[in-house]
Amino acid sequence: MSDGQIPLKDTSKAPDRSGLLQSIFRNSLGLGLFAVFTVGLISVTWTMTRERIETQVRAYEAKALMEILPADTHDNVLVDSKVVLEPSRLLSSQEQREAYIALNDGEVSAVILPVTAPDGYSGRIELLVGINRNGTLAGVRAITHKETPGLGDKINTNVTDWILGFAGKSLGNPVTEGWGVKKDGGEFDQFTGATITPRAVVAAVYRALQYFEANRNLLLDPLRMTGVRQEIQHDK
Repeated sequence: MSDGQIPLKDTSKAPDRSGLLQSIFRNSLGLGLFAVFTVGLISVTWTMTRERIETQVRAYEAKALMEILPADTHDNVLVDSKVVLEPSRLLSSQEQREAYIALNDGEVSAVILPVTAPDGYSGRIELLVGINRNGTLAGVRAITHKETPGLGDKINTNVTDWILGFAGKSLGNPVTEGWGVKKDGGEFDQFTGATITPRAVVAAVYRALQYFEANRNLLLDPLRMTGVRQEIQHDK
């Protein structure tokens, strides 16, 4: 050291490793507890929301059943008369679904099939398709969808009466080429600014009619009805 220089004092200290580890542990524990709490909260919320959504869907479905087949068209309790349908390409279902059966004096007068239009603009469109014993459509209703408000949601009866136009149609009315929107050479109107949604619904309804025709004998068998759940085997 040169003359006249004052030695500097080393003020640095060795790190307190135990304190550092405790701090890391506390922070990690806090983050872990927060993550567990968050996941738990999300799970509870999802469960409660799912149950509420399912309840709303069931209520809307029950309402749609009566719109398609009013009380004076059958003498059984519609919601209690069901058959179980196996997964079907025509219905675009990957799991078992339930069809509703209408009876008059012990004879099946109509069925209501659940069918999915998988190719809506914003995803899947769930439909109920009512088909009379003679193969004509009793009515169609959209149950759930995520179509764009003001465009694709025109399939809802509280927005427009477009979907009511299916009543009375059948596999032969119109002919095969007519089962499409007018833009594609078919007979059904598309929506202004929205063609994908009605195109998907028309195709799904047509497939439901094909399914009914392929399974007519089973669907119209009264021994399968009166609330007894039965399984119908069909196309995969």
